[in-house]
Amino acid sequence: MRTSYAAAPADGEPSVWWAPHRAVWWTGVLFAIGSTCFLVGPLPGFVELVGSAADGAVFFVGSIFFTSAALLQAFEAEAAADRWSSLVQFGGTIFFNVSTYHALRTGIDSNEYDRLVWSPDAFGSICFLISGVIAFVAVRRPPRGLVWWIAAVNLAGCVAFGISALAGYVVPSTGSALDLAAANSWTALGALCFLVGSLLLLPTGRGTRILRSG
Repeated sequence: MRTSYAAAPADGEPSVWWAPHRAVWWTGVLFAIGSTCFLVGPLPGFVELVGSAADGAVFFVGSIFFTSAALLQAFEAEAAADRWSSLVQFGGTIFFNVSTYHALRTGIDSNEYDRLVWSPDAFGSICFLISGVIAFVAVRRPPRGLVWWIAAVNLAGCVAFGISALAGYVVPSTGSALDLAAANSWTALGALCFLVGSLLLLPTGRGTRILRSG
């Protein structure tokens, strides 16, 4: 999840938490819901509490919210860096849609899992990492205001998702993930970073772009 300078309130402008007429506000809300799903899903004890099917559904629903937010962000992008970052990010969310959907299936062997679940998850993580780097490079220069912090925390989340994907690879000879605990921990950490970044978008100022109707 990333943002542009147009998403930050100008200096001295009052912040408002309820702004459903603003595109960036909806982007933050949708990403926050998706991030919460990916934060809750891998928490210790959650799958035992709700069952594997419900846990998988939480991830799938979260990926849909990610895609909705990324699509809205792509429509709102104007600068070249914003547009490329948004489009790459949107592609990553599609991969997450595919991986989380196939993860709902039962009875698939390790080779099928790596092909249907792990591979699109890895590609999605790569897309997120590329998107995060593009967004961070675009705002890396001082001053380090709100937009810089949003880009930085989101890039950290992208790195965490990448590590999670590596740890989640299922070794065919054993049928087990390389490090399931690490995969879950890094997924939760990445989701927490995305949640923080999305919440930072909500208290927008008057300078934020307005959603157009009609």
